[in-house]
Amino acid sequence: MSTDVASPTAAKDSSSLPAGNEPVISIRNLSKDYRDFWGRPKVKALKSLTMEVRKGEVFGLLGPNGSGKTTTMKLLLGLLFPTEGEISILGKPATDVSKNERIGYLPEESYLYRFLNAEETLDFYGRLFRLPADVRKQRTNELLELVKVSHARKRQLKEYSKGMTRRIGLAQALINDPELILLDEPTSGLDPLGNRDMKDLIIKLKEQGKTIVMCSHLLADVQDVCDRIAILYGGELKVMGRVDELVKEQDATQIRSSKLSEAAASEVLDVLKKHGVTDVQIDQPTSSLEELFLRTVQESRERPGRRISV
Repeated sequence: MSTDVASPTAAKDSSSLPAGNEPVISIRNLSKDYRDFWGRPKVKALKSLTMEVRKGEVFGLLGPNGSGKTTTMKLLLGLLFPTEGEISILGKPATDVSKNERIGYLPEESYLYRFLNAEETLDFYGRLFRLPADVRKQRTNELLELVKVSHARKRQLKEYSKGMTRRIGLAQALINDPELILLDEPTSGLDPLGNRDMKDLIIKLKEQGKTIVMCSHLLADVQDVCDRIAILYGGELKVMGRVDELVKEQDATQIRSSKLSEAAASEVLDVLKKHGVTDVQIDQPTSSLEELFLRTVQESRERPGRRISV
């Protein structure tokens, strides 16, 4: 039996991380303006974004369409240049293309050569990273097993389903054994089994010490695998912190016990002890990440320009 007892509680600092956990990505006061033909600011895609991604964590970048997620990804890769602000990634400026040798990137749409098979595709990307032939062969075999398409290794990609193509896209993002992995909608096009495999793989990569930044509209997936998240709206950072802390309902306390009798249910904690209940857990009830996301977007519409307090 589970009983919820509501009471006020103080909010915690949900952005705290272990001391000494170095940042892999450091963004300071980052702004990006898209300009028209005459060089006049047309769209302000990012506004003074400041955040860090720490080594070994899975970080979720969330927001509705047009919030600045893709712009942030492109700025990290050096595909765009910021209007203002600084980006440090793996200890180098984002504009230093040499850092990309240590990064794996899965775009929202994988643009792969349709007439190559899976082996040829991974060998091609391995050559781009100047991997020796024996290393390319080894990595190709390992990755095809990892993403579970080794049975179709000789088939041309034009014969692949969208889900299988997504798996090969992930394999090519890992061919260089990257330290940092950027995933844009990694579960797009996957069936429920493939979705579970992808989440298991992300967790496995984290266990190997990889740092992962992912964008996704499937909030349940983010809640399952991410350590911390940032929610953007209108190019501004609205919420950032640990997922487990952000989804707690700060204005309520929850008491749970597997041995709680009906007589004890109406009593406060002192009375519970009288009834011999010893396995009491007192914490804050949680909502879902979807509820947090929708609440953040709604409050951002009502109060533009303000950081949301969680």
